[in-house]
Amino acid sequence: MSLSEHEKSVFRYKCKESLLWQTRYLFRERFGRKFIVNEHLEIIANVLERVIRGELTRVIFNIAPRYGKTELAVKNMVAHCLALNPSSKFIHLSYSDDLALDNSEEIKDIVLSDEYQELFPEVQIKKDSKAKKKWYTTEGGGVYATSASGQVTGFGAGRVDLEEEAGLDEFLTDIECKEGFGGAIIIDDPIKPDDADSTLKRDRINHKFDSTISNRVNSRKTPIIIIMQRLHPEDLSGYLIENDPDTWTVISLPVIKPDGSALWEFKHNIKELMKMRRLNPTVFERQYMQDPQPLEGLIWPKAELKTYDVLPEKRDLCLIISDPADEGIDHHSAPVLIVSEGIVYVEDVIFTQDNLTLVEPQLLAFDERFKPDMMFIESNNAGALFIRDVRQHTKTSIYAVNNTTNKVVRMLAQEGFVKENFRFKKEYNPHSPYGKFMKQIHNILRNGQEKKDDAPDSIACGAFILRRNYQYLFDKKEIE
Repeated sequence: MSLSEHEKSVFRYKCKESLLWQTRYLFRERFGRKFIVNEHLEIIANVLERVIRGELTRVIFNIAPRYGKTELAVKNMVAHCLALNPSSKFIHLSYSDDLALDNSEEIKDIVLSDEYQELFPEVQIKKDSKAKKKWYTTEGGGVYATSASGQVTGFGAGRVDLEEEAGLDEFLTDIECKEGFGGAIIIDDPIKPDDADSTLKRDRINHKFDSTISNRVNSRKTPIIIIMQRLHPEDLSGYLIENDPDTWTVISLPVIKPDGSALWEFKHNIKELMKMRRLNPTVFERQYMQDPQPLEGLIWPKAELKTYDVLPEKRDLCLIISDPADEGIDHHSAPVLIVSEGIVYVEDVIFTQDNLTLVEPQLLAFDERFKPDMMFIESNNAGALFIRDVRQHTKTSIYAVNNTTNKVVRMLAQEGFVKENFRFKKEYNPHSPYGKFMKQIHNILRNGQEKKDDAPDSIACGAFILRRNYQYLFDKKEIE
């Protein structure tokens, strides 16, 4: 359909004004059918608009496969930004070369389509840019596409920082502000589902992000956008959220909303979703609910641990269980266990990678604050010297614990006791020591292959001490 000059002007304005409007218009014109828009796509589009306006620079979208994420956030996002600024540069990564190259080719097809060229004739692809992997516009913009584990060389995303007049943005219209957007790194599903349970392959992608991908930006303002289904607690999303939580804006869109309704009835109704959950709960929780659970199984999954809001006033016993860290990557884990009427309340915790010299004053501060009946400190390796140093500064009785059995065996032996008798705080900051402590407990694997085990090991140690020395406190509960 040929447009009048007035229609061209209106449609050009609307396309530049709204990523979602452009996506719907070009999809209908190119394929002869509607691009079905749902609430979750509006959320994604609104966040991407904030990225284009420079309000956000690090964004993670967690959403199920086949829910329109690639069409909107990769193909049409790049085409939209090239219409705003033909010199914008993008790096697009996915778990395979083929997928990344196919997306690159489809972006090019959108740009070369009659419908796009009718509105944006100034966006021209260089005649010698025939490769899917790397192509340029005549204005110096373009796309570089490859696998997330591949080599990214000779191409940077975004524009180089320029000295700008302070306060200029307040005089620009929304479209003029968007026209200053210089490009981004867009990562779509960096690891495939079949590889998610391989520690080697997950670590390779996460290391690649740190060592190479994050450095392929032309300025610190260049956005990095990650769109993926959750596949494992330590996939790229989980890795970034844990290690750099204040940097990333995370948009999680589970297919079953908090009110129990389906996210997108057009795709899956609630009856279909519940059937999918029954047939393969692990895959469903990971890829569709964005709540990844390891395939190997967990000892203390979050749903099976009991919580509390307020600590009871009555106190039958208070212990501090201290497990000194052996290596720099380990955590010193020291939970405070308060027993009241047969229930063990985990009231606070020291959970840090500080060396023992820095941990000692923290432990002594806990000693002063909680006034425990006893402390139990693991004496393995550096623990013996640590016990000697702490004893010099407190009157609290300190007992050495020498653990010789396998950690996982110890945890499995206390699994049921902890689930039945322990209570953990219901509300806590996930980035606090307590929050990081709880994350390790929730993620400890039954097969023993989880390296981050200091928190669950200290809880298992505490449970063992309570059952061996203070069983009468729990027998009383059972009699009552």
